[in-house]
Amino acid sequence: MDANKKFEARKLLKDKKLWFASFLIAWAAALQGHMMWLQRQDSFKQKFGTHDQNDGQNDS
Repeated sequence: MDANKKFEARKLLKDKKLWFASFLIAWAAALQGHMMWLQRQDSFKQKFGTHDQNDGQNDS
C-alpha cells in the first residue's frame, strides 16, 4: 500500500496539467494582489494628493 501511494505522488508530480493549473492559479492571485495594490496607491493619491500638487498649492 505504501508503494502505491509513492507511485501516485510521483505520477502527480510529473503531471503537466497539475503544474500548469498551479502556475495559472498563482499567476491570477499575484495579478489580483498587484491590482489591489495599485488601487490602494490611487486611493492614497486621491486622498492626500501627490508631492508635486501640494507644492503648487502652497505657492499660490
